[in-house]
Amino acid sequence: MVVLVTGFEPYGKENYNPSGEIAKVMDGLKIMGEDVVGVVLPVSYVRVKGLLEGYVSRFKPRVLLSLGLAPRSSFIRVERVALNVMDSGPDNDGFNPVDEPIIPGGPAAYFSTLPIKAIVKRLLESGIPAAVSNSAGTYLCNCVMYLGLHFMKIFEVDGRAGFMHIPYTLEQAAGKVIGDVRGEPPPSMAFNEVLRAVRLALEVSLS
Repeated sequence: MVVLVTGFEPYGKENYNPSGEIAKVMDGLKIMGEDVVGVVLPVSYVRVKGLLEGYVSRFKPRVLLSLGLAPRSSFIRVERVALNVMDSGPDNDGFNPVDEPIIPGGPAAYFSTLPIKAIVKRLLESGIPAAVSNSAGTYLCNCVMYLGLHFMKIFEVDGRAGFMHIPYTLEQAAGKVIGDVRGEPPPSMAFNEVLRAVRLALEVSLS
């Protein structure tokens, strides 16, 4: 069994996605003696389904932690629940579902099996702003969280799974107002602090 960390490629008007970069950095590391596999997922409803199914069936992860970007957040959001719905703008393939189920006939929702409150407590005690979030949205982040939990159940994997939203990096936030010094940068967090938060979340989940 391994620890599986997923992030996303850039999407929309973004040319950088820190969640994918963190997955790349984590790949090949060890957390509490467990091998970490980090993968970058496409922002594609269709393609991500088959990929996640393959990763979960192959690795049967002890912990599956998926990451996504939350542009308006100033803190780490540890998600509680994923809904069986796709309803939030086009993906990178141009697919634009409206009120469609992720898994037809699947459960209406899956709750995270990560120790979400223990993770938030550890992050706060470590000086990293964090909170439990009760909505992962209805875009690819919610979809990946739902699929991860669904496949962990289908393949009867004895492990934990869930999702964390992360803010812009400092460089991303600064880049949003280059050329207009009157602009106000969006919320952000240093990349290394987000990386530390991910490591801490995995440690708590493996404990």
